Amino acid sequence: MSGERTAGVSLEPLLRSREIVVFCGSGGVGKTTTAAATALEATVRVGGRVLVLTIDPARRLADALGLEGIGNIARRVPDEALRAAGMEPRGELYAAMLDTKASWDDLVLRHAPNEETAYRILDNRMYATVTGRFVQSHDYIAMERLYDLHSSGRYDLIVVDTPPTRNAIDFLEAPARMAEFFGGRLLRWLTMPYRVGGRRGARLINFASRPFYQLADRILGRQFLQDIAEFFLNFQTMYDGFVVRAQAVEELLHERRTGFVVVSTLEEAPLREARFFCTALGERRFNLDALVLNRVLPEYFQQEAGRAAASHLLEHAETLAAKLAMVGVADLGDSARTARVLRAAAGIYGDYSVVAGREGELREKFSPVPHIVATVPALEDDVHDLTGLRRIGTQLLPSL
Repeated sequence: MSGERTAGVSLEPLLRSREIVVFCGSGGVGKTTTAAATALEATVRVGGRVLVLTIDPARRLADALGLEGIGNIARRVPDEALRAAGMEPRGELYAAMLDTKASWDDLVLRHAPNEETAYRILDNRMYATVTGRFVQSHDYIAMERLYDLHSSGRYDLIVVDTPPTRNAIDFLEAPARMAEFFGGRLLRWLTMPYRVGGRRGARLINFASRPFYQLADRILGRQFLQDIAEFFLNFQTMYDGFVVRAQAVEELLHERRTGFVVVSTLEEAPLREARFFCTALGERRFNLDALVLNRVLPEYFQQEAGRAAASHLLEHAETLAAKLAMVGVADLGDSARTARVLRAAAGIYGDYSVVAGREGELREKFSPVPHIVATVPALEDDVHDLTGLRRIGTQLLPSL
């Protein structure tokens, strides 16, 4: 990738060439909104069947798209809603949010060697604990879900909203870690008696391993230990499938049809996270396509003429207010009040100018950026509907 940096360019070439675009960034930088706006703009400008999939459980995506609720099953945003917001879509827009339990249930039912084994897994008391609370469970099933959606061929473009940055690294590495877990030493020890002799296998363990099981029995209880062993023994019948799919997912994420976009604001902490993630993507040889700088103050806050005007306004507020009182507008008749307003306006401009200057310095220090840097200005209002998403989308894909 070229090290040349071009500000203010469009994401449109990426959306035309990629099948999966993964949005990453720290919490609170507007990643979900940016991903949804990109998917919306792709639907309007590029066409095809576009899906925005959120892994982060943020229900505001459904609100912004005008859907009452979204889950594992993708829901289409009605064309009528897009037209009502002033858009004429070339394609179809869908949205889905990862439902961890439903995705695990579906995975077990599809990939267990038979129906009996599938329901032994689903009915085991360990199942809900492992799939609901195991740290890597959510990340792994998210990757499985992404892989299934892409393999289905139903969508021309999938835009993925990932968890906050540090967790996104776990998200990317989840398939390999889950495969390692199910083939790991701990599970081999836990299930060994049962692999050797079935439910009565605990009597058959060798002398060297006995202290471990005696300790586990005292701490966990024999029934609990048996439940664990039975669960993982059944689960390991899908191990080969885990390995195959983990390799397939990893290959998919590294292919040219998958690209990554890092989202950040021009603040110290989010930029530090963005730098970390850009470096991590590079080290893992993922395709880092673009950086989106969100909520950036307008450039005019950094213009010398603007700062000079604000300074003049602050210094001569009383004189200007007295002149304004003479123009015959009733609301400007109180020159003391008008002077306070003028000083406040000049002060606010000065504050924003300082922040804009700091943003510019941070931007210059941000070195490991991709060659595409898209900028979204700070908006006056929060984005809560399709019209707001379009305002962001047109910044990410400006008209030529």
